[in-house]
Amino acid sequence: MSTVSLKPLSITQIMSTVSLKPLSISTFISHNPNMKSFKLQSHYKTERAHQFDVGDTFFRTESATARDLGVLSAALYRNTTGSLRVLDAMCGCGIRSLRYLAEADADFVVANDANEDYREIISENLSQVEGKRWEVNHLPATRLLAECYVRKDYFDLIDVDSFGSGSSYLRVALDAVKLGGLLYITSTDGLSSGGHRPQQSLAAYGAYVWPLPYSNEIGLRMLIGGAVREASVLGYHVVPLFSYYSYHGPVFRVLLQVKRGKSPSSRYYSFISYCDRCGNTRAISWSELGEISCLCSTNASRSLVVSGPLWTGPLHNAPHLTEMMSLADQWGWLSDGEGKNLEKLLKQMIDESDPKLPVGYLNADEIASRAKLNLPPLNTIMNSLHEGGYAVSRSHIAPNAIKTDCPMVECVKIVKQLQQLAEMSSYH
Repeated sequence: MSTVSLKPLSITQIMSTVSLKPLSISTFISHNPNMKSFKLQSHYKTERAHQFDVGDTFFRTESATARDLGVLSAALYRNTTGSLRVLDAMCGCGIRSLRYLAEADADFVVANDANEDYREIISENLSQVEGKRWEVNHLPATRLLAECYVRKDYFDLIDVDSFGSGSSYLRVALDAVKLGGLLYITSTDGLSSGGHRPQQSLAAYGAYVWPLPYSNEIGLRMLIGGAVREASVLGYHVVPLFSYYSYHGPVFRVLLQVKRGKSPSSRYYSFISYCDRCGNTRAISWSELGEISCLCSTNASRSLVVSGPLWTGPLHNAPHLTEMMSLADQWGWLSDGEGKNLEKLLKQMIDESDPKLPVGYLNADEIASRAKLNLPPLNTIMNSLHEGGYAVSRSHIAPNAIKTDCPMVECVKIVKQLQQLAEMSSYH
């Protein structure tokens, strides 16, 4: 009888024969029947009188304002069209879906989150709504949106609260939304908007972005510009109803209305120039690209930077915001504990909607640095600008900044004049 020689296996050989895959909680439970009582830890929150469980899902209390804005717009859409079907592509614990159902009176909501471990929490939260007006899915957002398009299952409102640039969801979301419907999109890519990753912004949004003093406004314009580009490919155009920046994250959220036909003009899809020497900003059309200059210098190449293409038109639609404020008042949202900040935000957005206001804003610190003096209160500066015939408003993006069509050079002159008047009055 021949002998068998057994050689010990190495760790590498042993591991190569074993397939180790991470198990989801639901799969683990199915393989371990004695664990049926296992449940994600509960963490209850309250938002607009709705109590809900966030469990171990990703949840930000600070995003409540963005949810307020989305719900108000959804309710206005339903009041106008008579129907509202919502796809919440990345629903987390399901609070957005719950509010679309309970407050905007959505006819039906698809609450989707790729993590199937959240099913019980989402379902429990949505079960507060009477009637079977919702379903829970666990698919990657791009796949779900693509499948909706293939089935011709179009939605009135698609909410994509994504992490990172969010640009990869634009095309499929535009495919799945109804014409005339709403697309609520997100970016948290503050590095690209700040001009620190121009190659990334170019790949994601088709915009080469340099560092600018109003980078957070650029984040909104970059996101809208990406949607404008994708919509044009499909033969549509989009109209921003509101654009909202929040410091936490940072988070850039834009609500767009999708309309049939390409935009008749590229006027608002163009470039932005900023002169470091004088602080002036202006929009540059495609036809002006070879003739860019600044009045302050004959050698523009040393002082000018150009970013784009991106959205250079209005960030908001004033009539829509006015209706949102009226509805918020009807619902009692402006008189409760959370209402003060919402009312202030909506008023600032309405002021920002003035078509005379250009791209960007003037930061108080930059004005003070160029004027080489301590600034008077911003309201005093704004009053002087109004008296000088300039359009001006506060910026909801930066509390220490103003939006105005007054060039930086002229603004510095006005500030110096105010300083002189203040000194003269102090002598008397």
